[in-house]
Amino acid sequence: MAATSSRILNSTLAKLVMSAEEAAALIQPGSILGMSGFTGSGYPKAVPTALAERITAANEKGQGFKVSVFTGASTGPELDGALAIVDGVNLRLPYNGDGEMRKRINNGDANYMDIHLSHVAQLVDYGFLGKMDTAIIEVTAILEDGRVVPSSSMGNNTTWINRADKIILEVNSDQPLELEGMHDVYYGLGIPPNRTPIPLVRSDQRIGTPYLKVPMEKVIAVVCTDIGDRASPFKAPDEASRKIAGHIINFLESEVKKGHMPSTLFPLQSGVGNIANAVLFALEAAPFEGMTAYTEVIQDGMVHLLDKGKLASLSATAFSLSPEGIEKIMPRIGSYRNQIVIRQQEISNNPEIIRRLGVLSMNAMIEGDIYGNVNSTHMMGCSMQNGIGGSGDFTRNACISFMMAPSTAKGGAISTIVPMVSHVDHTEHDLQVMVTDQGLADLRGRSPKQRAQLIIENCSHPDFRPALRDYYNRAEKLAPGKHTPHLLDESLSWHSRFLRTGSMLA
Repeated sequence: MAATSSRILNSTLAKLVMSAEEAAALIQPGSILGMSGFTGSGYPKAVPTALAERITAANEKGQGFKVSVFTGASTGPELDGALAIVDGVNLRLPYNGDGEMRKRINNGDANYMDIHLSHVAQLVDYGFLGKMDTAIIEVTAILEDGRVVPSSSMGNNTTWINRADKIILEVNSDQPLELEGMHDVYYGLGIPPNRTPIPLVRSDQRIGTPYLKVPMEKVIAVVCTDIGDRASPFKAPDEASRKIAGHIINFLESEVKKGHMPSTLFPLQSGVGNIANAVLFALEAAPFEGMTAYTEVIQDGMVHLLDKGKLASLSATAFSLSPEGIEKIMPRIGSYRNQIVIRQQEISNNPEIIRRLGVLSMNAMIEGDIYGNVNSTHMMGCSMQNGIGGSGDFTRNACISFMMAPSTAKGGAISTIVPMVSHVDHTEHDLQVMVTDQGLADLRGRSPKQRAQLIIENCSHPDFRPALRDYYNRAEKLAPGKHTPHLLDESLSWHSRFLRTGSMLA
């Protein structure tokens, strides 16, 4: 029997403390599991690892054992990696960042449903994705009266707890107790026809409770852990990232001068990655004060802006810190309690709120085409990278939506600006600003042909610009329709050339 943690203060739930192996033994083959976790934080570590060992034992006996795994977003090697290695996943959704799981998805060994993050909870609520058997939720502490202090992410935890038949809690002593009070858990959501407006009108507003409500009768196990969150290091901004950041800062300065937004800007949303972090760090020197953020993840750059007094408040659903960030920030996390709000992703990614607040969204793309369509998920149209995540939630509903990428990849062999994207995640109807290291294209109020000329001239790399001009000029003359002219026998030839020769260059 595992030792009872001092963080489990409720006497009823303390009686359910057991080892991770004992808890994993309660999970049956074919189960749909709702796991906590969002972008490498707040995910269960001990029970999934023990479950992977159980699946290995079953496989050695010739007994098939797979489960379906629903999360908030990406998790870590103790969950996605461990289950992928033993071929233990039937269906995975909605977002994955683990390399081992990616291999199984692209090999066809695991089914993967790529889905907007704001859609996940409601599809489970509606019953469209099947009955959830067990929720496995990492928490920071269980209070004497049964209230639960959430962990370093919220994700879909409220929905998993509400909809699962059974619940396993992982109480992680590595998570700072000072997280208590930072969360805002809203229980006013309903399902049609009983939904009402979400009463959130400011990015720093609190409309719920700091605690998770966990029905004790559903809890079948409590497991004590002390395993830290996955922490992905960020690279120092390279030249391309710095140029992209500079283009965006200049654009925002121009928008303020034109009176399109206040000098505090509208609330910021930033995706995960090195380019996004470069933009955040560039904002330190920008002439904007009292900024706010309404986003999904808290990266090092956003906390840095809080420390510098440039950012007044920050709303998100998870932390996504580098190893250095965890070391520097988590020991003093309590000092940010009045500035940081952690919400469930049904709120952080809710289109109604994003539209109401006028969010400025900044997300990365794999490639964009000359008409403004964006692929943010698939390599060469077929292989899944990570998933659409929340980029669609924000891009479709933002006041101004940015998509960013270096103008080339693979050492210059790939142009990220192409005649036609090999997979569409964000259509030309949603994107407003495209940015590369070469420049920025403001696509607002422009027809497809006007967008094409602007993207080619402002965003494409000089090595590929002549070929893009040639394609567009010939398409304008030869395409059967002149609204969005394409040469269909050539539009994906750049991708075919790369797969055949290793370069998009002719």
